[in-house]
Amino acid sequence: MSEPARHSGLRAYGCTGRVAKRLAALLAGGVALLAAAPPAVAAAPGRTTLSAAAMAPAVSADYPAGVTIDTVTPTVAGQNDTVTITGRVTNSGDSGLKGAHAAVRRPVGERPLSTRSDISQVAGRTTPTSQDGIDLPAPLAEMGNIAPGQTRSFTLQVSPSDLKLNKSGVYELAVDVWDQQGSHALGLARTFLPYSVDPIAKATQVATLWPLTHAPELVAQTMPDNDQVPVLRDDSLATELASGGRLFKLVDIGEKLPGLTWVVDPDLLDTVYAMTKPYRVQKPGTAGESAKDDNTVQGTGRDAAVAWLAKLRQAVTTAGTQVVALPYADPDLASIAHNGAQLDGMDTALRKAGTAGQVTAEGRLSVDVRGNVAWPYQGQLDQQIVGTTRTAGDNLVLVDSASMSDSLNYTPNAARPIGEGQTAVVADHTLSQLFEGDLTSAQARTGATQRFLAETLMITQQQPDTQRNLLVMPPRDLTVGTATALSDALTAAQKGNWVNQVKLETVATATPDPEATTSVQPAGDYPNDLRDSELTGNSLSKTMGLESRLDQLLKILTQPQRVRGPFSAAMVRSMSTEWREQAKAAKAYRTGTQDYLDNLISAVKVPSKKVITLAGDNGTLLVSIKNDLNQSVVNLKLRLTSGQVNRLNVGQPEDVVLDATTSRTLRFPAQAKVNGPVQVTAQLWTTGADPQPYGDPMVFTVQVTSVTQGVLYVIGGGVVLILLAGLRFYLQRKKRAAEPDTDGEPAGPTGPDEQPGGGEPTQAGTQAGTQATAREIGEDTGRNTSEEESKDADSDPAAPEDARNRTSGDEKVGP
Repeated sequence: MSEPARHSGLRAYGCTGRVAKRLAALLAGGVALLAAAPPAVAAAPGRTTLSAAAMAPAVSADYPAGVTIDTVTPTVAGQNDTVTITGRVTNSGDSGLKGAHAAVRRPVGERPLSTRSDISQVAGRTTPTSQDGIDLPAPLAEMGNIAPGQTRSFTLQVSPSDLKLNKSGVYELAVDVWDQQGSHALGLARTFLPYSVDPIAKATQVATLWPLTHAPELVAQTMPDNDQVPVLRDDSLATELASGGRLFKLVDIGEKLPGLTWVVDPDLLDTVYAMTKPYRVQKPGTAGESAKDDNTVQGTGRDAAVAWLAKLRQAVTTAGTQVVALPYADPDLASIAHNGAQLDGMDTALRKAGTAGQVTAEGRLSVDVRGNVAWPYQGQLDQQIVGTTRTAGDNLVLVDSASMSDSLNYTPNAARPIGEGQTAVVADHTLSQLFEGDLTSAQARTGATQRFLAETLMITQQQPDTQRNLLVMPPRDLTVGTATALSDALTAAQKGNWVNQVKLETVATATPDPEATTSVQPAGDYPNDLRDSELTGNSLSKTMGLESRLDQLLKILTQPQRVRGPFSAAMVRSMSTEWREQAKAAKAYRTGTQDYLDNLISAVKVPSKKVITLAGDNGTLLVSIKNDLNQSVVNLKLRLTSGQVNRLNVGQPEDVVLDATTSRTLRFPAQAKVNGPVQVTAQLWTTGADPQPYGDPMVFTVQVTSVTQGVLYVIGGGVVLILLAGLRFYLQRKKRAAEPDTDGEPAGPTGPDEQPGGGEPTQAGTQAGTQATAREIGEDTGRNTSEEESKDADSDPAAPEDARNRTSGDEKVGP
């Protein structure tokens, strides 16, 4: 086509002047852009990565104008509607934009998009292209000159006839910006405009999860009074419950939506209920201490908690709604499956959490509640997680389609049987991903809303005569801005008649699509970035290790119920999914729980001592026991064990019964055989069928002095030995003297101990004989007499100075 003919064609549209020049420039570059455009790729539904904001190309030197679409009204266009588009243009370049203006583009080919892949392709474009359509000659939003860094607002109004919309469906809606030079578009923003004029045969049933969760706040400590006033780790929940707070707004928005499925953490309900009465809050740095008036402050959220709980109870009674109770404190199923499934007691803990969750939710809300529902973090599922959910007794699993992807050319229904009586309700990944993050800006909310409307209308049109079922799964930490966008999208889709909002049970029990996948990905395909935020095996092991130590403590308490409930709940809270985004707070909570249990266990103890002096060979050892708990303790014995029973024997174990905050001294008889130090270990033991050591052992020294009777025994034994040795030598010499000598001479000395010409042994010979005899006797009796004599010589009972020379402060116990 010649240049005059091209401009003639432009004038046929009523375009003259700078508009014609601008369109000519656009068309001149359009051939290359179309040739370079990638072909439509059929992507598996629900696997698209996208932004919630209206799709705006990245700013660059060629495209210095940053364009945003803030609102589209109405969100769904009808035949006689006027569509109003508002937005902003920011000059992000180095030079000014002269005579800038914004315009709306008419869709290419004046036809709707045909597949969800088409929607994904539009959303994925990064630069203006002729595929975004052709500028309308009017209206234009004049913005004048825009200096670098400046922002201008625009408003554009068009009708469906201006856009040449003549068939129900999803259309791209694009706004671009030009300056007076008109060489090419300087920036562009995209969104979607559903056009609905034809009747819908069967509206798609959409179940939407509406999570009410919060990181655990209640701690294991309670105040020591009879009412056991609850204690929170901080008072942040009071802000969220107050008017305008996150949880308040979630209930306020949700109560207006029909067919909503409230997904509630029962621990949150318990915490709010506790806040409706007087409660205390820990001061910073006191997480492991027993709660007292001086390390806690009065909570401030009582009025907000009362109002919020009443508001929620009213909301969940709305006809057509459903309440799903997560397991108590929402245990992190993925972390447990990957890092703690084999830990002792974990299976029991999960089953108890499920039961407690349903009972708690029903009690706090006074409505029927659906339990046995598993919701792994972000809906990501693998075979190990499935095994854990089965162990926990969950027969319904909420799953993101990224874990169970299909290669179908349509979006299948949500319900999928996955074996052993379990049903996976699979949420569409694209729809759910739209509402991740915090959609605080109008641009972000509009982008998410228009994309949601486009996707759901396209799904409905895929099989218009077949009943479709979808699940929408926003994140657990749903924000007010995101909830507002989701509510707007659901309301607009229902008003457009292609969506019918229903509760989870309706979608879960619908007939499964026989073509949809029912296989679950192996553990090796689980996303690595999610593994990085999991609770570690060490953390889970320490948490489960609290169980056995807690059982030991409970065994000795006269009021175990004051400790059992708060601690059992705190253990499950330590494994909550809500900690995923708060790793530092999670560690502080677990450490505080463990330290507090350590403090309780060590409150019943044997006070440390170094030396006890035992004056004599028998006496009584006095050992104190202390109970710093606020209740009495029983079922304990104190056992003393001598490190050298051949030197010191101690009495039998003594029963321990102590009133609250008291101490007692127990008396143990002791018998010593020799002087000197002996180590003794004092250890508390539980009583009953399976006695166990309780607490840390206390090791001290018993210093034995003045063992008089024992010394006399040793001296007497030595005298007897000497006499026996002398008698033996005397008899031997007498015997030799009586025997005749073969040479006619009497027998004389032949050994080194005998002297020539004499009948008496020398002093050296006598000593040698005595020592030999002593060794023989020692061997016969199994004793080493020389060693015992040496030890006795070291401890002289006649040396009173030794008894007086003791370390000051040692405890002396007499006979």
